[in-house]
Amino acid sequence: MCTMDFSSWLVPSDLIGIAAVVVITIVARFVLVLLTKRATRLALERAKRRHVGGVSKTGKLLEAVTFGSQERYSQRAATLGAVISSLISVTLAVVAVLTILAILKVPLAPLLASAGVGGIVLAFGAQTVIKDFLSGMFMLMEDQYGVGDLVDTGEVKGTVEDVGLRVTRLRDASGTIWYVRNGEILRLGNQSQGWSTAMVDIPVAIDEDPARVIAILEVVAADAEDAEELTAALLDRPEVAGVTAVTANTMTIHLSAKTKPNLHPIVQRWLLERSLSALAKAGVRTPTQLGLAGE
Repeated sequence: MCTMDFSSWLVPSDLIGIAAVVVITIVARFVLVLLTKRATRLALERAKRRHVGGVSKTGKLLEAVTFGSQERYSQRAATLGAVISSLISVTLAVVAVLTILAILKVPLAPLLASAGVGGIVLAFGAQTVIKDFLSGMFMLMEDQYGVGDLVDTGEVKGTVEDVGLRVTRLRDASGTIWYVRNGEILRLGNQSQGWSTAMVDIPVAIDEDPARVIAILEVVAADAEDAEELTAALLDRPEVAGVTAVTANTMTIHLSAKTKPNLHPIVQRWLLERSLSALAKAGVRTPTQLGLAGE
């Protein structure tokens, strides 16, 4: 009967070396994961400070809108922490295994040579995957967008339904779901981050008194600030910019208002309806009425 003799192959010094490698790997993983979590948290907090707007009324509201969702913040931190921790664990495990094999005097040259060739082939084939993965990580760290945001990627505009490290899932206005690779997003417009702007252009007859029209619209803007139906949408009092365009028979007065993300249509409709009604009551003519009077 043939038996294997491990005494000449595995000596006490080798066992001590293997044990040391295992302990160092465990300690190194613990320290690196802890540092990674702290670094991720600091990076997210810096992104949070960049998006928060200060101590004014608008700033406080923006803080609630942009980064007030602790769930979103925690989700991004957990995702990044888990991914980076997994990478650290895999890397340390590979290094530990190779070190243990070296201690056991296992020839590593053929293994490393084959791994190098395979790594080169894999690297060429996985370039796009790595690009998507890295883009996804930076996107999460910088909070470029999150679930529920309305974004424009250049090719597709829609609401974000899922954010992954490789692919982002969007649903457009028609209901179509789009899967966009993170590495292919070269520019991004986020209409839900911070605030939206309601813009309204009011056309009046060219021969109307601009100061009178602006005074009427200022009253409408003041009413908007106190309107209960706009409390959930309006961030600040609307501004009357004044005359922004003049044509043969039309003078255009521009109004704008800062609103919570994606709620600007509500404010736009309110301002347009109230402005036209207030101007009609004050006897301010529209360009159409001027044309009819000329005839």
